[in-house]
Amino acid sequence: MDIKLIIFFAISAVTVLSAAVAAFSRSIIYSAFALLGVFAGVLGLYVLLSADFVAIVQLVVYIGGVLVLILFAVMLTTKIDTATGERKLLNRAMEPLSAFVGVVILGGLIYRVIARSELSPRFHETFQPTTAAIGEKLLSEYLLPFEIVSLLLVLVLVGAMVLSRREVK
Repeated sequence: MDIKLIIFFAISAVTVLSAAVAAFSRSIIYSAFALLGVFAGVLGLYVLLSADFVAIVQLVVYIGGVLVLILFAVMLTTKIDTATGERKLLNRAMEPLSAFVGVVILGGLIYRVIARSELSPRFHETFQPTTAAIGEKLLSEYLLPFEIVSLLLVLVLVGAMVLSRREVK
């Protein structure tokens, strides 16, 4: 068995188990930390696929940004010890239907992947982006949208600081 295949199955198992803990845990803190495992597993899969740019974006945006934001929101929320998931009767009635729909969708996706497992020859010719090529495009052809997005992010950061500032009396 190839070492990459073993690493793939190990990372996939960690990702799926972390996703199950994040989805089914009644504690928000445990769910947030399980989400860290999911993000780290997806990052590992990107690295295994040699998608370096997407892996760095996953690290910076999701692990560095979204997860830290979730953890700060959870930690700064009052009465966090009473915040557990409640199950309502409607949710329990919808569980079998949701499971059936999920299995049908997953089966359809697996069928499509198996039926179209052969990649077209054009795919290998045209798909070869690297981090350097993406950076060059961002700073030459897409410079104006890049600067607009960076300015928007700075404005959002300043707005969040203004909204979160408390007046001292």
